Amino acid sequence: MLPVTIEQIYHIYLQHFSIQTDTRKLQPNDIFFALKGGNFNGNEFAAKALEMGAAFAVVDEAAYYTQPDKMALVDNALETLQALALWHRKQLNIPFLAITGTNGKTTTKELVNAALSAGFKTYATVGNLNNHIGVPLTILAIKPDVEIAVIEMGANHQKEIAGYCKIALPTHGIITNIGKAHLEGFGGEEGVRIAKGELYDYLRDNNGTVFVCNDYPYLLEMSKGIPHMVTYGSKEADYTGTPAADKALLGVQVNNNNIGFIQTKLTGAYNFPNVMAAVAVASHFKVPAEKIGPAIAAYTPSNNRSQVMQQGTNTIIMDAYNANPSSMKAAIDNFLGIEAPKKVLMLGAMMELGTDSIKEHEALVEQLQRHHWEAVVLVGGDFKKVNHPYIYLDNSAEAAKWLQQQQFQDTHILIKGSRSTGMEKVLA
Repeated sequence: MLPVTIEQIYHIYLQHFSIQTDTRKLQPNDIFFALKGGNFNGNEFAAKALEMGAAFAVVDEAAYYTQPDKMALVDNALETLQALALWHRKQLNIPFLAITGTNGKTTTKELVNAALSAGFKTYATVGNLNNHIGVPLTILAIKPDVEIAVIEMGANHQKEIAGYCKIALPTHGIITNIGKAHLEGFGGEEGVRIAKGELYDYLRDNNGTVFVCNDYPYLLEMSKGIPHMVTYGSKEADYTGTPAADKALLGVQVNNNNIGFIQTKLTGAYNFPNVMAAVAVASHFKVPAEKIGPAIAAYTPSNNRSQVMQQGTNTIIMDAYNANPSSMKAAIDNFLGIEAPKKVLMLGAMMELGTDSIKEHEALVEQLQRHHWEAVVLVGGDFKKVNHPYIYLDNSAEAAKWLQQQQFQDTHILIKGSRSTGMEKVLA
């Protein structure tokens, strides 16, 4: 029988609770959705998915609809996936916290998840599955016993966050900050503000609750009119704290609920708002205060985000998952404040900045030149097009060779760059 409605596909989903879009990751009894991309057509793999043990497959090309008892033929597999996620979301009467922003959204999501998990059965976006495919897959991974969901939402153009809100129906939200990223797609910094603000717009229209860092006046301005607001930051907020970041690892003194001092495993004062967001969210949902600090302290960053590692006598700050002008500036400012005898920066180029790219790379060079460094290595992209007194290398492989040749001792090394520069390979 051919399921033709979302309700019928949902009935099949309830028997398996596992969706897959990539046969390389397929597990027995998964439901396979044949999605399409620029270089692939998932319909071509539908029959193979069934051979590999998939319980069911959803295709959107009639030529691949070969097993009617185990397949559904739909108009558009992606839209069906999103509609199925919305249907599932409507069955879940639990808080849904959406997190977006220019910088720190994945780290904030992980910290919030850690803090909430000390008191609730929580499910959060895995990795950074925060796009038009990742958001519905995240929702469809939420099982009936989950008590709170944390959904990360990324975006590189306007109306994207608004679209995700129509699927996730968030009850609560956080915008970590607004900065310079994906300027090409957003049409400038004001476009970024409008796009990220779509989360606030949804919460405002749907009686939502927002967690706002009031160290950023623009977020307070943007959030006006939202029915319920919880603030956090360094002063005059519902939840306040003070960062201690003169060493490689960030510590936070929290002033509320007798939480006290939290020694994190994160680097950078720029992570202070992310820690305070987790404190505010967990406190709001009444996680026992004595559990919040230890849960945040136990979180270990991964995937090249705010990681601190030792190599011999050297301290490596690996923050190479991505970079944009605002996160680069914050990372360099933080690195400057760390007490260390020798400091080396290895910075990959910033991408997706459109016509602002040269200007932003020049501004970064000007920031670097205001201070003394043991060495600065600039890698790839538009760093090649700007004047600077530093070492320039074409790619991360060359940077890795350079670093091996230096044999640094007792040195702090900051490694950061946009995803496509692959700066994590510097340590390979």
